[in-house]
Amino acid sequence: MRIDPSESACHPTGDSPATIVVLGIGNLLWADEGFGVRCIEALQQRYEFAPHVELIDGGTQGLYLIQFVQAADALLIFDAIDYGLVPGELKLVRDDDVPRFMGAKKMSLHQTGFQEVLSLAQLTGKFPKQVLLIGCQPQELEDYGGSLRPVVKAAMEDALRLGMEELDRWGGNPQARSAPLSQRESVTVDELALAAYEIQRPSPEAACREGDERFFPSEVS
Repeated sequence: MRIDPSESACHPTGDSPATIVVLGIGNLLWADEGFGVRCIEALQQRYEFAPHVELIDGGTQGLYLIQFVQAADALLIFDAIDYGLVPGELKLVRDDDVPRFMGAKKMSLHQTGFQEVLSLAQLTGKFPKQVLLIGCQPQELEDYGGSLRPVVKAAMEDALRLGMEELDRWGGNPQARSAPLSQRESVTVDELALAAYEIQRPSPEAACREGDERFFPSEVS
């Protein structure tokens, strides 16, 4: 696991933010693109936070996320970022650089939508005072129904550590969870939680992930 040295997790924050939003974006159904949402899921399962910290499964909601960005004094984002790095490598980007970075090389429609959210928040003058993007280079995206590849799954632990350090500096008061989550509290439904999602995935043959020969017949010689 290597973290891009261009950004350090150490960053002076000044006053503690009044509202902290932790946002994971991406699509669970396309392998490594689910990285951001899986980070949010893991944070919620393992930790409790101060009342002014909100964890959001942003999925692929695009402009629907504008209200959360505008309301945040500090915004922590987890996402899979295709920026030509080694698979599993993390890159940290901060503050006004985040919209420019996410708009430089979009790998999916969800990033197009979220880059627009950040730009709109800047235009309305309601952009968070502090922003940290923790991005992970994906290994595989073209696998519908697939889960995180091992190198990206392993990178989650470093990403979560960096995120927790930042939340602690921001005054988010992370503590080990004292009681299990109820189904109503969970950001992901039980069927889509990481363990269940991986166990219940059907084989390639059953799921026709590589195409159904009834509709893609072999060429007649």
